[in-house]
Amino acid sequence: MRLDGLPLAYRSPYLFRLPPTFGEMRARLEERVAERTRIAQDLHDTVLQGIVGAAMQLHVAVDQLPANSPATLRLSRVLELMRHVMEEGRNAVRGLRASNSDSDDLGQAFSRIPQDLDIEVQIDFRVIVLGSARKLHPLIRDEVYHIGRELLVNAFRHSRASCIEVELDYGPKRFRIVVRDDGCGIDPQVLRAGREGHWGLPGMRERAERVGARLRVWSRATAGTEVALSVPNSIAFESRMVEKLAGC
Repeated sequence: MRLDGLPLAYRSPYLFRLPPTFGEMRARLEERVAERTRIAQDLHDTVLQGIVGAAMQLHVAVDQLPANSPATLRLSRVLELMRHVMEEGRNAVRGLRASNSDSDDLGQAFSRIPQDLDIEVQIDFRVIVLGSARKLHPLIRDEVYHIGRELLVNAFRHSRASCIEVELDYGPKRFRIVVRDDGCGIDPQVLRAGREGHWGLPGMRERAERVGARLRVWSRATAGTEVALSVPNSIAFESRMVEKLAGC
């Protein structure tokens, strides 16, 4: 039946807001993974290599200055700042390239994050796995890892927590990751807009929704923060995704 001539009020909204098929969802995820890989390569080959080259030249200049020169201390501080920027950049590149990791073990991947961040403060950090671990679809795993990593980076650097946990729950109906801490909670402004240079929780929520997942946040100043990301099993696991795609 033709609907072209009907007023908009008589047209079903479902004709214009159909959910994406599994093929479309997979194509979108693959596009984002490819884009992140390209960005990581560009960061490594241009920005990071440029900073490394500048730092080397500055180091040579500092070595040629008299030891008691006022400029020596000032330039040494600049070198230290550049080293910090390079390490931050390398961490960002490692995060962008996580989808290329040979490891499918999310528990191990999250366990390495404190070492990647070079955390010096003593924090009780635990990764808990509930249920029998199953292989997530690589593209879903990539999204889960990136969101979980961003949550952990924020918790380690900003929550002032004494305990941080990651819980991976391989349930009968959904895969769920929970990041919780006993820290100072999230400032309402940060909760709405995020911190400068980070995705922010609204951005994470949008990313989750685009892959059929849901992100929920609980935070209080006296009770810390808990963020849960859940993905239905029908799209979370590789075998189920293949079955769905075959049936489209």
